[in-house]
Amino acid sequence: MADTAPLIPAYGGSSLADLPRALLAALGVGEAAGEPGSLGIEPARSVCVLLVDGLGAEALRAHAGAAPFLTRGMRPPAGTAPGAPGLTAGFPATTVTSLCSLGTGLPPGEHGMMGLILAVPGTGLLFNCLRWTLPDGLVMDPRRWQPAPTVFERARAAGVTAAYVAPGEYAGTGLSEAVYRGVRHLAAGTVDERVERAREALREPPAYVTVYYGDLDSAGHDTGWGGEEWLRQLTIVDRLAERLAEALPDGCAMYVTADHGMVNATGKLDVEADPALRDGVALLGGEARARHVYAEEGAAADVLAAWRDTLAGRAWVVTREEAVEAGWFGPAVRAEWLPRLGDVLAVPYDGLALVASGAHPREAAFTGYHGSMTAAEQYVPLLEASTR
Repeated sequence: MADTAPLIPAYGGSSLADLPRALLAALGVGEAAGEPGSLGIEPARSVCVLLVDGLGAEALRAHAGAAPFLTRGMRPPAGTAPGAPGLTAGFPATTVTSLCSLGTGLPPGEHGMMGLILAVPGTGLLFNCLRWTLPDGLVMDPRRWQPAPTVFERARAAGVTAAYVAPGEYAGTGLSEAVYRGVRHLAAGTVDERVERAREALREPPAYVTVYYGDLDSAGHDTGWGGEEWLRQLTIVDRLAERLAEALPDGCAMYVTADHGMVNATGKLDVEADPALRDGVALLGGEARARHVYAEEGAAADVLAAWRDTLAGRAWVVTREEAVEAGWFGPAVRAEWLPRLGDVLAVPYDGLALVASGAHPREAAFTGYHGSMTAAEQYVPLLEASTR
């Protein structure tokens, strides 16, 4: 298949899907209530999660000087194995998949949000899970696409206040309804507003508060991680984390994590412009570092062969069945979710971005990308500050 092996996410141990279950347990909710689990998270009156979009663990280590609080003022949870690189995001390492893992405590194969753009089975249509859009003005019901109960619904049922601090325009969107059902949305745009809204929510223990920050990811896409604007955003994130830690009431804990890391593209291949990659393809989903390729009827074997030949030495190219068997999406994929997956999956492991400049010109112009199973994209930090 390839000269290098994919970093299969550590589902059931140290993946993003394992974090919310551990946080609920720390709040006394669930079967493991009151017991530090595999992530070493101990009981607390309330918990706050600072979710930084696009903050890879490797990128943070590479630029520790720009984030002194994150790298010196915070530490992994006490029970974390020495030298652990962080959590694995899940596959694909992308926002919609990770948000749903954090929102449900389930791996992608169970919650079904297994890519940015997926086929809607039996329709011949593609669904953008981030923008929550279908062609021709059609509408997707969030509860139909993602029916699993959220951890926030579980928290609320157990008497825990669940709050989500983020820009107001996210409230009520299809994605928010799919992954954040059960939260009280607290609108906040600036750093000051985020700190104040989180402080307010944490005053009512027990509370499970998530604070979202997305501008680091935007900077990475536009100018690349490690660039001047990315570093400026990292310093903002560092100050936000420090101020949230200072605002914690007694007996509370804050955790900083992310939805994925990022790589800067060293090469781009426009799949729409390559006849070998177009032939036999009915729909092209996913994104530049995790493509779902849907073949025309009877053409799956030929599409697989063409994509493997073209991308040899640069990407893992597998069938749907091979990806599921290898555990890319978790221990299993629910049968009803299988048709959402491409017949072929193409996942670069060097700096390649598989762009589609006609359908997605904005993405094609990016500098930074994510989605694959490289260490830079998979590993995200898990750092703790506590007033216990």
